[in-house]
Amino acid sequence: MGRKRLEGRNEGSMAESSSCSMVRLNIGGKKFCTTLDTLTQREPDSMLAAMFSGRHTICHDSDKGLVDGIKAALSKRKEDEELGTELTRIDIIKCIQSDRVRFRGINLSGLDLSKLDLSFVDFSYACLKTVFFSRANLQCAKFRDVDAEASIFHNATLRECEFTGANLRGAVLAGANLQSANLQDACLIGCSFCGADLRSAHLQTADLTNANLEGANLEGANLKGAKLTNANLKGANLQRAYLRHVNLRDTHLEGAKLDGANLLGAIR
Repeated sequence: MGRKRLEGRNEGSMAESSSCSMVRLNIGGKKFCTTLDTLTQREPDSMLAAMFSGRHTICHDSDKGLVDGIKAALSKRKEDEELGTELTRIDIIKCIQSDRVRFRGINLSGLDLSKLDLSFVDFSYACLKTVFFSRANLQCAKFRDVDAEASIFHNATLRECEFTGANLRGAVLAGANLQSANLQDACLIGCSFCGADLRSAHLQTADLTNANLEGANLEGANLKGAKLTNANLKGANLQRAYLRHVNLRDTHLEGAKLDGANLLGAIR
């Protein structure tokens, strides 16, 4: 670490020193004694580390000057957090090289994450609007309560993924592998599932209004309570699917396979 100079008065000052030099701080009348190394190396992501790293100018106009500096830095940090951190495709690639990757609650809108191995990644509560996941490996990834409106999952691997409560309005999942995926309570309005593999998928109470599932494989899928108003299921495989009490009156089922499907109480 280079040599740095911080100006101050009395107990809140320190002369030009190396990283192992002692630093005396007077914060709110309480005196502390530590080293630059402790402030900048032990907790590198802390606010004090940022203040003493040399990236910020700290001026002490009074014995409580450090307190004012900390307050100002905290205010700036809060503003940065509210704006959100903008990540790039390269940032994501670096992150997924570590174990137990989580992007919970992060705004990743508009990123191109196609063809990446994102299996087991936790995206819960994230904003994923118009993200490109085409041909990505997302097996067992978590998308609980995400906002993925208009995102592209074309030919992606989504086996055993969790989309519970997710907003996927207008998303493209054509050709995607969604075997045993959990899409319960998801908003799937206007989604494209053309040719998708949804075998044994969980679609209970999902809203599939105006969704296009033409040629999709829904064998053994559970659609209990799903909304299928004006949904296109032409040529879809619904063998052994659970459609009990589902309203199919405005659903397009021309050429669909319904052998062994549970249609008890379904409205047709």
